[in-house]
Amino acid sequence: MEIGIDQEFLQDNHSYSKRHVLRGLHYQYPKGQAKLIYVCRGRIFDVAVDIRRGSPTFGRWVGVELSSDNARQLFIPAGFAHGFCVLSQEAYIIYKCTDLYAPEHEHGILWSDPSIGIKWPVDNPVISPRDMDHPLLAMIPASELPSYLPGKSNR
Repeated sequence: MEIGIDQEFLQDNHSYSKRHVLRGLHYQYPKGQAKLIYVCRGRIFDVAVDIRRGSPTFGRWVGVELSSDNARQLFIPAGFAHGFCVLSQEAYIIYKCTDLYAPEHEHGILWSDPSIGIKWPVDNPVISPRDMDHPLLAMIPASELPSYLPGKSNR
């Protein structure tokens, strides 16, 4: 709680990717997850996108470089989509989640959605077929997006 995160983490995940791999943009709904991301080896550009209907920052993104050298972490609240691309030869990423992974609640948004306009630092990313098939944010029905709840933690 000292740093403002008042949520309990229930699951730890480990991800390994090679240079220029781009993953995302992923989110779970209606069983959302907040995530705390850090890199234990390598360097990534990590992105969070606000996808909460009614939010004053809906569709806006933030991106930060996380690396084993800078030891920075990124907290991504529930209601945000997450993605990253690998800037080093390889990257080992750990992310703590506030809820268990639920494949039936997994959704995605196209990584290159022009309405979001993420400025990825990789010209020709390596993207999985699954991530290439995600829809644009504008094509996702409102019933498949979380709602913004002013004054709430939006968990």
